Amino acid sequence: IGAQAFQATPARHAPAIILAILPNVAAWAQTLIDGVLGAAGTSADQVGMAKLGAAGVVYHGMALLGGGAVLAGLILGAIATFIIDRKFDWAALFALAGAVLSFFGFIHGTALGIGSSISVAVGYLIVAGVCYALSRQSYPAAVVLLEEAAAED
Repeated sequence: IGAQAFQATPARHAPAIILAILPNVAAWAQTLIDGVLGAAGTSADQVGMAKLGAAGVVYHGMALLGGGAVLAGLILGAIATFIIDRKFDWAALFALAGAVLSFFGFIHGTALGIGSSISVAVGYLIVAGVCYALSRQSYPAAVVLLEEAAAED
């Protein structure tokens, strides 16, 4: 699936693919850490975020990024793709959707609820605002790479 993602999309979208995969990698890493801590007879809560952080384990960051990983990856990938293609109005719309989804904990949250990930929701709102402002500007069309032009022929 990973190889196909890079083969079936334009080369310029490679950064968006990587960004879309990151929440899944974070969720996977958190699962590994939970498994190791469970095998040792403890948990992240028992060890404490301060001790994990001192050991270089950004557990809270993994939990935040990996919450709702599949949906979060779709949102992040869409935002990046639309920014790359200079479709800032669509990027703003998806960033707004990301703000709503994170506010209610569907993405980037550890539980569903109102105000679940307010800081992340605010981040998405800022991205939406910047993309909306950029959509009101005039920019040249996105550059088509030579290999993409040859593939279209």
